[in-house]
Amino acid sequence: MKPIRASEISTFLFCNRAWWYQRKGTVSINTELLAEGRELHRRHGRAVFISGLLRTLGYILLLIALVILTAYITNLVLM
Repeated sequence: MKPIRASEISTFLFCNRAWWYQRKGTVSINTELLAEGRELHRRHGRAVFISGLLRTLGYILLLIALVILTAYITNLVLM
């Protein structure tokens, strides 16, 4: 008996018949739709990754701005 992978659990939870067909090795006739779905998920994953990078960049720029503001205010007080 083959071990069950985590991705198979999500397939089973979504549609237990699809999981069963996959376990039996039955080839889907919806290959075009499956390819479109993979492409959609790839684009979505890229968008999520880029948004995370932009958020991190925003935090870094905010931190830099706060450091510069602190240095400016400290310089004004010491003068």
